[in-house]
Amino acid sequence: MKSIVISAVVATVLAFSVNSNAADIPAAAKTYNCMGCHSIEKKLVGPGWNDVANKYKGDASARANLIVKMMKGGKGVWGPMPMPASPKMTEQESAALVDFILGL
Repeated sequence: MKSIVISAVVATVLAFSVNSNAADIPAAAKTYNCMGCHSIEKKLVGPGWNDVANKYKGDASARANLIVKMMKGGKGVWGPMPMPASPKMTEQESAALVDFILGL
């Protein structure tokens, strides 16, 4: 358990130190600690958001699917590590974050 907490803290610090766009990240990413596992430019625990944007570029259903996935969690798309659910995240918060990511 200690190693998971330490890893999350280190990942958060690294994410904010390497992200040139950290000031532009929607508040929901900070509120729900998304940056503990994600970075804009590179994979941490989860995929880099640039990679997510590239993967779903041109996919008309991506926005709607990702909004739900952020709230309910997911697994298997980016490897064996599941993305935990954020049950307190509103649809509007999720949509703002998805729009930010897909706009990268």
